[in-house]
Amino acid sequence: MTIDLHDRDASLSGEPILRATTILAVRRGDRIAVGGDGQVTLGNTVMKGTACKIRRLHNDKVIVGFAGGAADAFALLERFEGMLDKHQGNTLKAAIELAKEWRTDRALRPLKSTMIVADHKELLLLSGNGDVIQPDEGVLAIGSGGPFAAAAARALVKHTELDAVALVRESLQIAADICIYTNDSIHVEELP
Repeated sequence: MTIDLHDRDASLSGEPILRATTILAVRRGDRIAVGGDGQVTLGNTVMKGTACKIRRLHNDKVIVGFAGGAADAFALLERFEGMLDKHQGNTLKAAIELAKEWRTDRALRPLKSTMIVADHKELLLLSGNGDVIQPDEGVLAIGSGGPFAAAAARALVKHTELDAVALVRESLQIAADICIYTNDSIHVEELP
Protein backbone atom coordinates (compact mmCIF):
# COMPACT_ATOMS: atom_id res chain seq x y z
CA MET A 1 0.00 0.00 0.00
CA THR A 2 1.31 3.45 -0.87
CA ILE A 3 0.09 6.94 -0.19
CA ASP A 4 1.28 9.87 -2.29
CA LEU A 5 1.02 13.12 -0.37
CA HIS A 6 0.19 16.01 -2.70
CA ASP A 7 -1.59 19.13 -1.45
CA ARG A 8 -4.16 19.94 -4.13
CA ASP A 9 -5.28 23.13 -2.38
CA ALA A 10 -1.74 24.54 -2.44
CA SER A 11 -1.25 23.72 -6.11
CA LEU A 12 -4.52 25.45 -7.01
CA SER A 13 -3.58 28.56 -5.02
CA GLY A 14 -0.22 28.85 -6.73
CA GLU A 15 1.78 28.04 -3.58
CA PRO A 16 4.65 25.57 -4.05
CA ILE A 17 3.88 22.00 -3.08
CA LEU A 18 6.06 20.50 -0.36
CA ARG A 19 7.12 17.04 -1.45
CA ALA A 20 8.93 15.88 1.58
CA THR A 21 10.05 12.31 1.33
CA THR A 22 9.87 8.65 0.66
CA ILE A 23 9.25 6.40 3.66
CA LEU A 24 9.22 2.60 3.39
CA ALA A 25 8.53 -0.11 5.96
CA VAL A 26 9.09 -3.83 5.40
CA ARG A 27 8.33 -6.75 7.69
CA ARG A 28 10.43 -9.83 6.93
CA GLY A 29 10.20 -12.77 9.28
CA ASP A 30 10.45 -11.50 12.85
CA ARG A 31 12.15 -8.25 11.82
CA ILE A 32 10.77 -4.92 10.70
CA ALA A 33 12.68 -2.04 9.16
CA VAL A 34 11.48 1.50 8.50
CA GLY A 35 13.56 3.84 6.38
CA GLY A 36 13.40 7.13 4.60
CA ASP A 37 15.39 9.37 2.35
CA GLY A 38 16.71 12.76 3.42
CA GLN A 39 15.36 15.09 0.74
CA VAL A 40 12.98 17.95 1.40
CA THR A 41 11.77 19.72 -1.73
CA LEU A 42 9.79 22.93 -1.99
CA GLY A 43 8.38 23.39 -5.49
CA ASN A 44 11.25 22.61 -7.84
CA THR A 45 13.98 23.38 -5.31
CA VAL A 46 15.77 20.96 -2.99
CA MET A 47 15.71 22.67 0.41
CA LYS A 48 17.56 20.01 2.41
CA GLY A 49 19.20 16.71 1.60
CA THR A 50 19.83 15.15 5.01
CA ALA A 51 16.55 15.37 6.92
CA CYS A 52 15.75 12.44 9.19
CA LYS A 53 12.08 11.52 9.03
CA ILE A 54 12.26 8.36 11.13
CA ARG A 55 11.79 8.49 14.91
CA ARG A 56 11.82 5.94 17.72
CA LEU A 57 9.15 6.36 20.39
CA HIS A 58 8.02 4.68 23.60
CA ASN A 59 11.43 3.54 24.90
CA ASP A 60 12.59 2.71 21.35
CA LYS A 61 9.88 0.04 20.97
CA VAL A 62 7.95 1.89 18.23
CA ILE A 63 9.32 3.33 14.98
CA VAL A 64 7.48 6.11 13.15
CA GLY A 65 8.22 7.49 9.69
CA PHE A 66 6.42 10.54 8.36
CA ALA A 67 5.79 12.34 5.09
CA GLY A 68 4.36 15.81 4.71
CA GLY A 69 4.86 19.04 6.56
CA ALA A 70 7.50 18.71 9.28
CA ALA A 71 5.70 20.91 11.82
CA ASP A 72 2.49 18.96 11.21
CA ALA A 73 4.32 15.66 11.55
CA PHE A 74 5.99 16.66 14.82
CA ALA A 75 2.66 17.78 16.27
CA LEU A 76 1.21 14.39 15.35
CA LEU A 77 4.24 12.50 16.68
CA GLU A 78 3.80 14.25 20.02
CA ARG A 79 0.11 13.33 20.13
CA PHE A 80 0.87 9.75 19.10
CA GLU A 81 3.50 9.37 21.81
CA GLY A 82 0.94 10.63 24.32
CA MET A 83 -1.53 8.03 23.06
CA LEU A 84 1.12 5.31 23.41
CA ASP A 85 1.70 6.32 27.02
CA LYS A 86 -2.04 6.48 27.70
CA HIS A 87 -2.60 2.99 26.26
CA GLN A 88 0.48 1.37 27.88
CA GLY A 89 2.33 0.92 24.58
CA ASN A 90 -0.57 -0.67 22.68
CA THR A 91 0.36 0.62 19.23
CA LEU A 92 -2.86 -0.39 17.47
CA LYS A 93 -5.07 1.22 20.12
CA ALA A 94 -2.91 4.37 20.16
CA ALA A 95 -3.06 4.57 16.34
CA ILE A 96 -6.83 4.20 16.27
CA GLU A 97 -7.29 6.84 18.95
CA LEU A 98 -4.93 9.25 17.16
CA ALA A 99 -6.72 8.69 13.84
CA LYS A 100 -10.08 9.42 15.46
CA GLU A 101 -8.75 12.56 17.13
CA TRP A 102 -6.95 13.66 13.94
CA ARG A 103 -10.16 13.29 11.96
CA THR A 104 -12.44 15.08 14.44
CA ASP A 105 -10.30 17.66 16.29
CA ARG A 106 -10.42 21.11 14.65
CA ALA A 107 -6.78 21.82 15.54
CA LEU A 108 -5.52 18.51 14.12
CA ARG A 109 -7.78 18.20 11.06
CA PRO A 110 -5.79 20.59 8.83
CA LEU A 111 -2.44 18.88 9.59
CA LYS A 112 -1.00 17.56 6.34
CA SER A 113 1.10 14.54 7.09
CA THR A 114 0.98 10.78 6.75
CA MET A 115 2.67 8.34 9.11
CA ILE A 116 3.89 4.76 9.10
CA VAL A 117 3.95 3.24 12.57
CA ALA A 118 5.62 -0.06 13.44
CA ASP A 119 6.33 -2.13 16.52
CA HIS A 120 7.17 -5.80 17.04
CA LYS A 121 3.56 -6.79 16.16
CA GLU A 122 1.98 -3.98 14.16
CA LEU A 123 2.72 -2.25 10.85
CA LEU A 124 0.25 0.58 10.23
CA LEU A 125 -0.39 3.54 7.97
CA LEU A 126 -2.14 6.56 9.55
CA SER A 127 -3.63 9.50 7.70
CA GLY A 128 -5.72 12.57 8.42
CA ASN A 129 -8.66 10.91 6.70
CA GLY A 130 -9.01 8.63 9.71
CA ASP A 131 -7.20 5.76 8.00
CA VAL A 132 -5.46 3.09 10.04
CA ILE A 133 -4.37 0.51 7.47
CA GLN A 134 -2.52 -2.77 7.98
CA PRO A 135 -0.90 -4.07 4.78
CA ASP A 136 -1.52 -7.63 3.62
CA GLU A 137 1.99 -8.23 2.33
CA GLY A 138 4.14 -6.53 4.99
CA VAL A 139 5.18 -3.57 2.80
CA LEU A 140 4.05 0.04 3.33
CA ALA A 141 5.28 3.20 1.64
CA ILE A 142 4.30 6.87 1.76
CA GLY A 143 5.46 10.06 0.12
CA SER A 144 6.30 11.09 -3.41
CA GLY A 145 8.61 8.14 -4.07
CA GLY A 146 6.43 5.69 -2.14
CA PRO A 147 5.04 3.85 -5.19
CA PHE A 148 8.57 3.28 -6.55
CA ALA A 149 9.92 2.07 -3.19
CA ALA A 150 6.92 -0.19 -2.59
CA ALA A 151 7.18 -1.79 -6.04
CA ALA A 152 10.90 -2.42 -5.55
CA ALA A 153 10.33 -3.86 -2.06
CA ARG A 154 7.59 -6.21 -3.23
CA ALA A 155 9.82 -7.53 -6.02
CA LEU A 156 12.76 -7.98 -3.65
CA VAL A 157 10.60 -9.76 -1.07
CA LYS A 158 9.46 -12.25 -3.74
CA HIS A 159 12.78 -12.82 -5.45
CA THR A 160 15.54 -12.42 -2.84
CA GLU A 161 16.49 -13.53 0.65
CA LEU A 162 17.54 -10.02 1.74
CA ASP A 163 16.80 -9.14 5.36
CA ALA A 164 14.41 -6.30 6.24
CA VAL A 165 17.10 -3.60 6.54
CA ALA A 166 18.76 -4.54 3.24
CA LEU A 167 15.33 -4.65 1.54
CA VAL A 168 14.47 -1.16 2.74
CA ARG A 169 17.88 0.28 1.79
CA GLU A 170 17.86 -1.26 -1.70
CA SER A 171 14.24 -0.29 -2.37
CA LEU A 172 14.83 3.31 -1.27
CA GLN A 173 17.94 3.45 -3.47
CA ILE A 174 15.84 2.30 -6.44
CA ALA A 175 13.24 4.98 -5.62
CA ALA A 176 16.02 7.59 -5.41
CA ASP A 177 17.22 6.57 -8.88
CA ILE A 178 13.71 7.16 -10.30
CA CYS A 179 11.91 9.83 -8.24
CA ILE A 180 13.21 13.40 -8.39
CA TYR A 181 11.74 14.04 -4.91
CA THR A 182 13.81 11.24 -3.31
CA ASN A 183 17.55 11.19 -2.64
CA ASP A 184 20.05 8.56 -1.54
CA SER A 185 20.68 9.95 1.95
CA ILE A 186 18.95 6.95 3.51
CA HIS A 187 18.25 6.38 7.20
CA VAL A 188 16.89 3.02 8.41
CA GLU A 189 15.76 1.85 11.84
CA GLU A 190 15.05 -1.79 12.71
CA LEU A 191 13.06 -3.65 15.36
CA PRO A 192 13.72 -7.28 16.21
